[in-house]
Amino acid sequence: MTHHEHTHRTPEPQNHTPWYRTWTGLAGLGAAALAAVYLSLFHVDHVRDALPLLVLLLCPLMHLFMHGGHGHGGHGHGGHGGGGNDADRPTKGGSP
Repeated sequence: MTHHEHTHRTPEPQNHTPWYRTWTGLAGLGAAALAAVYLSLFHVDHVRDALPLLVLLLCPLMHLFMHGGHGHGGHGHGGHGGGGNDADRPTKGGSP
């Protein structure tokens, strides 16, 4: 029987381009900017009427985008979900 060397290659990490740097993202941002200018110039009353609703809609969007990087889920990363080791946490008062 022939001996084969099997090397397990880990895939190279792919450089993930943010959505706003793609052509589709830039086109969407341009369309949103044009819509904002159009609404602010010709439909000021409608925008003013919808402003309280728009502020309320910002809350879930801020939660989605601003909580992205600090370990939600609790899979032992020491984030908000627990699961971290108490020995890894600094103690209050200075004495270990």
